[in-house]
Amino acid sequence: MRKYELIAPCHFGLEAVLKREITDLGYDVEKVEDGRVTFWGDEEAICRINIFSRTAERILIKIGSFRAETYEELFQGTKALAWEEFIPINGKFWVAKAASVKSKLFSPSDIQSIMKKAMVERLKETYKVSWFTEDGENFPIRVFLMKDEVTVGLDTTGESLHKRGYRKLTAKAPIAENLAASLIMLTPWRGERILVDPFCGSGTFPIEAAMMAVNMAPGMNRHFTAENWNHIVQKSLWKDTVEEAHDEITMDVTTDIQGYDIDEKMVSIARENARLAGVESKIHFQVRGVDQLSHSKKYGFIITNPPYGERIEEKKNLPALYQTIGERYKQLDSWSLYLITAYEQAESSMGVKAVKNRKIYNGMMKTYFYQIPGPKPPKREQIS
Repeated sequence: MRKYELIAPCHFGLEAVLKREITDLGYDVEKVEDGRVTFWGDEEAICRINIFSRTAERILIKIGSFRAETYEELFQGTKALAWEEFIPINGKFWVAKAASVKSKLFSPSDIQSIMKKAMVERLKETYKVSWFTEDGENFPIRVFLMKDEVTVGLDTTGESLHKRGYRKLTAKAPIAENLAASLIMLTPWRGERILVDPFCGSGTFPIEAAMMAVNMAPGMNRHFTAENWNHIVQKSLWKDTVEEAHDEITMDVTTDIQGYDIDEKMVSIARENARLAGVESKIHFQVRGVDQLSHSKKYGFIITNPPYGERIEEKKNLPALYQTIGERYKQLDSWSLYLITAYEQAESSMGVKAVKNRKIYNGMMKTYFYQIPGPKPPKREQIS
């Protein structure tokens, strides 16, 4: 099998989680940069990372990289890449996204247009044609410019990997599925431990946790752009990987995963999303405010995404809300609290000091992941 240099973008601040996941799946990481991890893998790796990764945004085949400070250099550098190795004569190809940081070339639309022209010129010479029908399979290109270094990747994924396929209905400000999974993976929580999300919204944290508990691959029920690239990835590899994912599911595990929300409609949405994900039997959803947060057992986890106060009229309620979170947390014996928020007074309002505070970009919004681990349970005690 041919080896490819693969690029996996992720949320800024969560590169280490993605690196560990890729390594655990058996692939060699080459480089970790802000917002992406580069690693080596064959065509089977393209299938397995797309289907098994909980934290990546997408998987790109690196076509090449070069330096460009002018549009002429961008054109020539793009034209020099071996596009014919990837794009067939009838392929539909375009630059789906261009991102530029600290580079002289910064207009996404100009970058996209010039690169498309360069690709056309290269493929014209290769295929000895004057125009392309582009009525075949899709070949979306993504390009990153960082300090005038151009990195070009072919997108094997299509819709972002955070779209698992289960979340048909959402809350007002839902947390992305891969971000929720990454944050859970930053904690010591495991499937046999208690997890409560008192602001569950459309259910993302509990659902992602339940999928981890039963070892359900997040991408096993969706499709990918590269599924139709038979000249790059054999169709049978996708089928084999999905079968592998099904074989690894263990639905007979016992869980204590709970999601609360004060909004009855959101609880109904969360239940439906959990049903679509196939983990509804592993989660207990309930209409309940954070002021009623309690649990009879020790050593549980609160992992949650409370309101940030995005709207001005909501901001005045935040101190009291976070004070309530802190009060209820203090009543829980030996529990851990992991909370993501853009509210910068979270610690003072809760009256709890985080052991760690990790800065994470949720899209363009700067957020903080407050980590307050509780004591470890005694080894002899069975947590259920």
